Amino acid sequence: MTVLVFLDSAFPDGRPADAGVPQLMINDLGVTRGDGIFESLLAVDGVPRKPGAHLDRMASSAQLLDLALPPRDAWERAIATALALHTEASAAGTGSAARAAVKLVVTRGVEGAGTPTAWVQVTAAPDASRQRTEGIKVLLLDRGYDSLAAARAPWLLLGAKTLSYAVNMAALRYVRANGADDAIFTSSDGKVLEGPTSTVVLARERNGVRTLLTPERKSGILAGTTQDALFRAAEAAGWELGYGPLVPEDLFAADGVWLASSIRLLVPVRSIDGRELPFSEALNTELTKLADAAL
Repeated sequence: MTVLVFLDSAFPDGRPADAGVPQLMINDLGVTRGDGIFESLLAVDGVPRKPGAHLDRMASSAQLLDLALPPRDAWERAIATALALHTEASAAGTGSAARAAVKLVVTRGVEGAGTPTAWVQVTAAPDASRQRTEGIKVLLLDRGYDSLAAARAPWLLLGAKTLSYAVNMAALRYVRANGADDAIFTSSDGKVLEGPTSTVVLARERNGVRTLLTPERKSGILAGTTQDALFRAAEAAGWELGYGPLVPEDLFAADGVWLASSIRLLVPVRSIDGRELPFSEALNTELTKLADAAL
């Protein structure tokens, strides 16, 4: 069951549309060129989690693409409308509203029109509970650029959440065809970057000091909203924080490694390239509770 609400200036609270019939023009630049951006966030019992952080990141992506966005309050109203419709449809017996995936999409619009196309899509969130408790197998994949490329070549749009996710999806197909569940990208100069749809988080304890670490953002990775929320909660709980640079050996030397994302939340990595990683159920539970509370 999919709920679709377009942002339309003639409809202050968003324009609901039938997701079962075509809605986009064939020459929309989001379709023909992948020219657009998106965000995905979790809603629980009809309430979106950290929508402000996602709208902030969407604005940052839009700035990198020189893409016009509808006003922030229009997004907030359209999200509320879409979630209300999803809850209503679920109550009618066509699905579950407990956990929903909310996707915000903006394209550059129909070629030549000069007006963006924007919509909110709500579906049932996939069940990631097994991965969150049992963990996943990961492969390291070369992303194909060095860790300085973002500053040197801003037109590559590194750090923007664009619709051009073909490489990310190809990476996931590759690792699954080779017996793993997910990937962690590395730069051509050997730095740890991010997952295709997630942020990398490490935990380690040295001389009684517990630290959470994540790769540095200037390497061209996407700012992680779930990682941000976890770090704020962890700092309040007494953890130290670190922001790279990290290399693959740091992953193997850590007390635990996780992939953080808005829909799956925090998923422990149990092995990388077939090499087992340390895993503590107590530590996984602690960080999961911190992330859940922060969100």
